[in-house]
Amino acid sequence: MTPDLILPSPAKLNLFLHIVGRRDDGYHELQTLFQFLDYGDDLSFTLTPGEPGVRLAEPVPGVEDDDNLIVRAARALLERAQGDLPGVTIGITKRLPMGGGLGGGSSNAATTLLGLNYLWQLEMSTDELAEVGLSLGADVPVFVRGRAAFGEGVGETLTNANPPEDWFLVLKPGCNINTGKIFSEQGLTRNTPRIKIAPAFEGDASRYRNDCEDVVRKLYPEVNQSLEWLSQFGPARLTGTGACIFGRFPTESAARIIWESKPSGVTGFVAKGVNSSPLHKKLTELK
Repeated sequence: MTPDLILPSPAKLNLFLHIVGRRDDGYHELQTLFQFLDYGDDLSFTLTPGEPGVRLAEPVPGVEDDDNLIVRAARALLERAQGDLPGVTIGITKRLPMGGGLGGGSSNAATTLLGLNYLWQLEMSTDELAEVGLSLGADVPVFVRGRAAFGEGVGETLTNANPPEDWFLVLKPGCNINTGKIFSEQGLTRNTPRIKIAPAFEGDASRYRNDCEDVVRKLYPEVNQSLEWLSQFGPARLTGTGACIFGRFPTESAARIIWESKPSGVTGFVAKGVNSSPLHKKLTELK
């Protein structure tokens, strides 16, 4: 059956990630700079008028359907819409590694919200969709809004930003990282001084850091080794809580030259940083 809609679900990078405090509820206060990549998963949506409800075309290995952010996003939208809507089958072409710090699950959720808002003709505003997204995860709103942004709070308070749209080499070491373990580590920096928004707009990531990186390097030797290798060619950094790392390059060819010499056992890709989400560009083309 031919899908009614196919949409991109792009990756993001945290160009820096500062932990500036800890709230009474245990969540960490962050300051970060989000930028999208022109690389990611693809989601397909096929309406099934005779079969109400939400289903995946194929299960995602290691994830129960009820826990999958795609299914949870679709059901949250159904509940919010409170209408008699046709069912939908959602397929995914998975390219982004799970647990890589690239926002794959959050991006999938945002693509689902925006895609079904379009297909079901709900005409919900971006603010409404971002509110639904926040109930699913702190990173979902930035994907819903579709603009590179300076993020504060737990990452959900967003101010549009325009960092340079450079090329990135992204590497995934052969390990999976437990985010909860990283944020519970005693040695994690939690008191980085807050910065003003304006410097973050400049996009000079070399002046900033990822406060999770030291802890991740100590707990996961594979990440440490990959960072040491990539650092030979310029500043290298962890994105999110990892496990993916990235290096910035002025051209695609410069990034691909380094990619060709990557260590064995390490996967990854080369992609361009973009300040407008490929998802939103595609939806604009459809209107």
